[in-house]
Amino acid sequence: MPGVPSFETHAVDNQPPEFAPRDLWTDDVVLRECVQANGAQAFADGIASYGRLAGDSLYAWSFDAHRDRPRLRSHDRFGNRLDRVEFHPDYHAIMQAAIEHGVAGLSWRDGRPGAHVARAALSYLHYQVEPGSSCPLTMTHAAVPVLRREPVLREWADKAIAAHYDPRELSIADKTGITLGMGMTEKQGGSDVRANTTTAMPLGSGGEYGLVGHKWFLSAPMSDGFLVLAQAPAGLTCLLMPRRLPDGAKNGFRLIRLKDKLGDWSNASSEIEFTGARAHRIGEEGRGVATILEMVMLTRLDCMLGSAALMRMALAQALHHCRHRQAFGKPLIDQPLMRNVLADLAIEAEAALALSMRVARAIDAAPHDPREAAFARIATAIGKYWVCKRAPAFVNEAQECLGGNGYVEESLLPRLYRQAPLNSIWEGSGNIQCLDVLRALAKEAATGAVMWNELQAANIGDAELHAVLGGNPIPEGDARRVVERLALNLQASVLRQAGSPVADAFHRSRVAGPHMLAFGTLPADIDAGAILARAL
Repeated sequence: MPGVPSFETHAVDNQPPEFAPRDLWTDDVVLRECVQANGAQAFADGIASYGRLAGDSLYAWSFDAHRDRPRLRSHDRFGNRLDRVEFHPDYHAIMQAAIEHGVAGLSWRDGRPGAHVARAALSYLHYQVEPGSSCPLTMTHAAVPVLRREPVLREWADKAIAAHYDPRELSIADKTGITLGMGMTEKQGGSDVRANTTTAMPLGSGGEYGLVGHKWFLSAPMSDGFLVLAQAPAGLTCLLMPRRLPDGAKNGFRLIRLKDKLGDWSNASSEIEFTGARAHRIGEEGRGVATILEMVMLTRLDCMLGSAALMRMALAQALHHCRHRQAFGKPLIDQPLMRNVLADLAIEAEAALALSMRVARAIDAAPHDPREAAFARIATAIGKYWVCKRAPAFVNEAQECLGGNGYVEESLLPRLYRQAPLNSIWEGSGNIQCLDVLRALAKEAATGAVMWNELQAANIGDAELHAVLGGNPIPEGDARRVVERLALNLQASVLRQAGSPVADAFHRSRVAGPHMLAFGTLPADIDAGAILARAL
């Protein structure tokens, strides 16, 4: 009607466009270079395909998978025990895409050199958009080598690497593909798994046992089988406990509750009781810790990759916002302080990915190269400690680039922030990693020698590190400081050997120069523009 004022109070401007869909492979020059530099170029087409999918469908599906959290159905309506975890359909769509593209099985399905590097790249892309589902994917991947050593469990290994996602609750014989979870820690022990009290009683001489006890954390309780640690007559032993018995009946366990976690909402973690559950021994009785340690290198690598992926996605979100947002008359990305912050984040993210992919290359070569095996042994613990430790502060700095919008769920940054602390806790906290480095240097001389050679290949390293890597004992209370120095020097070496354009800036600011404790404190003469152009 004439004379009635409009109720439109403002125009929406000075806001960035939607972040997705986008091609996470094409956008990421650092990832493409790492794939090539670490021997996985033959797999580039498959990785590129997953990068496009991850930045489109998986990114969209992740919001419902994360928001609609898993639910425990302990019983059906008649009172029968189910012990079933239910998920949003988009979670299953994400899992299907990941398994079909090789996020869990490529390393073992394809015998070509570089397969571990290629799978690492797939895992890195996946974690950027839906980290919760990476938990069962990682554990399924890591369990394959130990399962392959037991002839009776060969079917489990074969179906763990199959490119089929099959969420049905059936016996192993009727499954087209499986996923695996783990149950190691108990209330009274935590990281000290030798304090476990769950018992495994032999059921005859065929390697079958009955489990009675509990686990305080059972990861991915919807899985088809679980690797658990229990006290057998000869000591702590690793066993595979199937969800369903060969006749299809439910095994003897009870899911008590799902953990109400800070983040990682799309993934279920639970408490469990074993009520005579049947399980099959993996490895020798009493050698459970040694068996599990065979898997640790793989799961810790995925912790590094996950933290690097969180950094990458947080950086991409911050750059996207700052390129499109105006403040004080020009884009945020052109403001000197903001450019320093973003460039500093870009350097950190590249170093995290470069080290993770270098470790993946070492794991790929380890079976036939003792030097690479020794490098993987120590570099995994060093990298897991430092890369995972950096992620929470990194994501928080990226949030700050978005201002209040970065604190709102729709921006994705709060999800990344909740996720960021997990990888420093899972698979051994920071202290455990540092103690592992000390143990490796004290008991495996080859690890120190190969690490020094790696640093020297880039003309990096000083007298203290030479002494440490040469066998000088490190006081336990000083371990974090030493491991941090090793991590920074190792990242600088990896970047320099790869010919990265940010290698000099990283070395100057982290190893040899005046970098402070906060991001955004790069020396004034570092070329932030070139770094940012490379980042996205």
